[in-house]
Amino acid sequence: MTLRSAWSASALGALVIVLGVAPVARSRQAPPASAPTPVAPRPAASSLAPATSPSKPPDGAGFIRRWLVLEPLPVPPQLGEAAVQALVKDARFAERLTAMPVAGERVTAGDQALSWHALDTLGYNVNLFHFAYALGKPTSNVLFWAVTVVDAPRELTGVRLAIGSNAASVWWLNGEEVIGLYNDRQAVIDDGVSKRVTLKKGVNVIRAAIVNAGGATDFCARIIDEDGTPVKSFTTRLMTASIAR
Repeated sequence: MTLRSAWSASALGALVIVLGVAPVARSRQAPPASAPTPVAPRPAASSLAPATSPSKPPDGAGFIRRWLVLEPLPVPPQLGEAAVQALVKDARFAERLTAMPVAGERVTAGDQALSWHALDTLGYNVNLFHFAYALGKPTSNVLFWAVTVVDAPRELTGVRLAIGSNAASVWWLNGEEVIGLYNDRQAVIDDGVSKRVTLKKGVNVIRAAIVNAGGATDFCARIIDEDGTPVKSFTTRLMTASIAR
């Protein structure tokens, strides 16, 4: 072997050794994404409590304190009479005018899946801002549906449904529209009073749609006689399957 051949063989062997020990390149991996920060649950609404007893009478001033309330549905920020009437009578919500919901029932309203909540208010009014905020739901530009069953021990004639709402609202008694309040307003006791109506002996259904544009929102309702005195000879209760039929 010549010197040149020996050197070439030696160099080639060294090259093989160097290549053999060269580190293997590794692909770079992106660092793992950090987990999202969990959102702390909000406290329960301070002015409301879950309804648990079979029935509940009105309070000393005649205010109805038991309601089924549907979670808020986003709607356009319009509170005028024409806009509110068109909204509550929209075909998407037709079932809300006739359906008899039960506590915990999930329904579809528009493109939203919402739940009914059985509530007792601790004050004379139902604070819908507290209700929605505690659930992490929107409180502005929203529509709330509320329903209650009134059990009358006898027929009550010549009475009136008297309500207040923040903001606009439409009310029905046993399927008949009896009150409408419109535009931005505070919930004032007896702000809207129906014509004379009759509560049937037994089951009567009061239904309401409350539309809020922004800020606080609540409602109150009671039944008064021809002299404006609160009627308290009835009870309210939750919806049941038997009533729904």
